[in-house]
Amino acid sequence: MTEVLLERAMLLLQQQRYDDAERILNEIISLNPQDDHALYLLGEVSLQKDLYDRAEELADSAIAISPATSHYFFLKSRIFLSKEKINDAERYVTEAISLDPYRADYFAFWAQIKLYRKNFAEALDIANQALALDASHVFALNVRSTALLKLNRKEESFETIAEALHENPNDAYTHANYGWGLLEKRETGKALEHFKEALKNDPNSVHGQAGMTEALKARFFLYRWFLQYSFWMSNMTAKYQWAFILGFYFGSKFLQGLARSSETLRPFLYPLILLLFIFAFSTWIIGPLGNLFLRLNPYGSHLLDREEKISSSLVGISLLASLLSGLAYLITKQESYILLAFFTFTMMIPLSRLFGAPKAVFMIYNAVMFVAGATAVALVFAGRELIPELAGLYLIGLLAFQFLANYYATRSKFS
Repeated sequence: MTEVLLERAMLLLQQQRYDDAERILNEIISLNPQDDHALYLLGEVSLQKDLYDRAEELADSAIAISPATSHYFFLKSRIFLSKEKINDAERYVTEAISLDPYRADYFAFWAQIKLYRKNFAEALDIANQALALDASHVFALNVRSTALLKLNRKEESFETIAEALHENPNDAYTHANYGWGLLEKRETGKALEHFKEALKNDPNSVHGQAGMTEALKARFFLYRWFLQYSFWMSNMTAKYQWAFILGFYFGSKFLQGLARSSETLRPFLYPLILLLFIFAFSTWIIGPLGNLFLRLNPYGSHLLDREEKISSSLVGISLLASLLSGLAYLITKQESYILLAFFTFTMMIPLSRLFGAPKAVFMIYNAVMFVAGATAVALVFAGRELIPELAGLYLIGLLAFQFLANYYATRSKFS
């Protein structure tokens, strides 16, 4: 009877009927708490339901009963990757490989972990090992294609992804992956076609939804430029990203100092400094502004979640308030409007990351900056002097925010 129940639970799991599968597996475990396979399957169900701690407990129980079963360790690796603990994920997938070195799934997953670490050459080598075990392994072909693209071997990359589509023409992940590769290659139209195919085959594909969002925004010229910059930055390891960020910051400071000290160079340096400022500022706000424009598209608006809509609205309101404040100054010549324009203009930077991870940090930071800046502006409009402490707090917060946001952005999502 247990075997029949297990087969039914596995079928329900394949059909993504997780609640029904869970009920059957709980029934099996109540009859035999030492059934390691049922514990493993229940761990799979918990992983699919994003119950990571519960999934880990079940995987540990299965391993305790059968410590030589490789796919129990593979389950733990996938759980840890979902929990964004890449070191543990890699440790457990290599343990699974040591127990069973002939499973292409394990090598393909290990190669994916290497992609997250931005070890593209290693990812390619391990993906090739997976394909040596199973030449038609679709996920391994996807990982190999991405690794080749990041190594700037674009022709081989697209040959590999085409091979993956040949193996499974309806695979949503492959279509989404192909779309991302085409986006990076600046072929937005073709990318859109593949994202549409991905979502047609799996409307809940997160990879496809994110790609469709970026592809629709990339129809705007400025966003296309920003997207290429994002790809370029994301392909760097954290230390090189920081080298670029700090080099950009201190290089701008050096040029400002040089412009102040040299009347001869000043006419040439100030336009350059202005361009650098526009570039830096645009990288902060172009994402939410792109979302704001995307909301004008009936289809595109459904791709944005609630937080993206709120953030884009607040950035748009802040920009509008800044423009109106500047117009009010031109009409009234009241200098307090300059202060309001500066405050609302610069608030676009923290508002662009209002729901960034870790969410609590950025929401509190935004609240403190808004209160400090708004209080300072309100007191000036009330006829009082600008309070240096409040103004200083806001300016320091604005500068520190950029380093804080870059710190979390350059940290690997999986660490």
